[in-house]
Amino acid sequence: MVAYNKPIPDPEQYITKPFWDGAKEGKLMLPRCTTCNKVHFYPRAICPFCHSTNLEWIEASGEGYVHTFAVQHRAFGGWAEETPFVTAYIDMKEGDRIFTVLRGVDPNAPDLAWIGRKVKVEFDKASDEVSIPFWRVV
Repeated sequence: MVAYNKPIPDPEQYITKPFWDGAKEGKLMLPRCTTCNKVHFYPRAICPFCHSTNLEWIEASGEGYVHTFAVQHRAFGGWAEETPFVTAYIDMKEGDRIFTVLRGVDPNAPDLAWIGRKVKVEFDKASDEVSIPFWRVV
């Protein structure tokens, strides 16, 4: 296995720990407010919709659609070696939006038809403790 040379998040931070624990097992875990029943990403201690602190973690479907994208030609922190690559906002089936690196597309031939395309989450093992979610066009 080639060493993962990009930044690796700290999986032990209490607010994001359930997210990283799930990712390590190949599951996309998302916080959901039990007051307004809305899912949100990024993980935080308060619901961004109703400001409740009544949150639970659910296993998400890992499915969504490309909302928008951009081709990255400059990068740092290990990503420079992969330029060009595509970043995207994904509208998740559960209702919120997540930012990611998009896989399964040719960054040298960007196509507006990618918008609205179905995607599925996949995970790269960055270390023994951390797996990073990415999304692939299906």
